[in-house]
Amino acid sequence: MINKPTIQHYDPDKEYFFIEGCYINELSNHTSDPDVSIARARVGPGVTTQWHHLNQTTERYVILAGQGIVEIGEELSQVVSTGDVVIIPPLTRQRISNNGEADLIFLAICSPRFTESNYTELS
Repeated sequence: MINKPTIQHYDPDKEYFFIEGCYINELSNHTSDPDVSIARARVGPGVTTQWHHLNQTTERYVILAGQGIVEIGEELSQVVSTGDVVIIPPLTRQRISNNGEADLIFLAICSPRFTESNYTELS
């Protein structure tokens, strides 16, 4: 559990490609703070991430830049852009597409925190 104020500085060199089909930079994801994780996700123009769900985690997308099309559960696909928030309950099928000309960038805020073992790729 976090027991003192902490500042975690952004390091662009920590971005990595995740099997889902996007680039991730874990801004805050630590065992000392199990209730939440925050990642910066980047989806290139024309890219659609893989269908997947998170088993025991609620995920929230906060769109920071660009635009895309989000597909969640049985809902109709919807266009998202800067300032939009997408809330995805556990076990909900999801993917996002970048239909713009620039990178789609969003925060992925997960509670409890994201772990790769909680990720399930779907077909």
